[in-house]
Amino acid sequence: MKIQYLGHASLLIETNGKYLVVDPFITGNPLASGKIDADKIPADYILVTHAHQDHILDVERIASNNPGAKLISNFEIVNYFGQRGIAGHPMNHGGSWHFDFGRLTYVNAIHTSSFPDGSYGGQPGGFVLESAGKTVYIAGDTALTEDMKIIPLMAKPDIAILPIGDNFTMGYESAAVAADYLKIDKVIGYHFDTFELIKIEHAKAIETFKKAGKELILPEIGDVFEL
Repeated sequence: MKIQYLGHASLLIETNGKYLVVDPFITGNPLASGKIDADKIPADYILVTHAHQDHILDVERIASNNPGAKLISNFEIVNYFGQRGIAGHPMNHGGSWHFDFGRLTYVNAIHTSSFPDGSYGGQPGGFVLESAGKTVYIAGDTALTEDMKIIPLMAKPDIAILPIGDNFTMGYESAAVAADYLKIDKVIGYHFDTFELIKIEHAKAIETFKKAGKELILPEIGDVFEL
């Protein structure tokens, strides 16, 4: 399994011969300019955690460039994009499904969710991906929640991808606690530095994790991690 960081909360995961794009926000992210070309991103599936613009901006663009790509999200988001001609697979909290790339579970996230036009985007969530003998927890935008303690009881993550930018989500202090809840030692941080309100002190964030006996990876846009 390969995980590429596309900036903000966007990921490209290659596993079992399939490409999964998570929360595509490329063209609206100035930090990704010149580093990621949204029109060259391959996609068999597009996973969306919630309906905010900084998580769905390039869904239609990527889908149009990848005919046959299927959207996976909650019912409301799948229905919204279904009306725009994008096929989807709806899920809801606690539900799992076996896809051709592996098993996916839609889990709880504490946040809000509405489309840019103000319409209801359903309840936000995260994903637990089990594929190619590995398990990855993609938290989406969320506060720290004790619901995270349930995740390793279902499938212990090899790594977690957690928001750390604070203000709109949990910050890195809370993410270090989340790592304890998840029973893991390594976290890839995301949802940081894109905007002024979520800029973080990198050295302080890394030291916070180190003091907790954990490792925090702060990826550069385009970085690839192999599990």
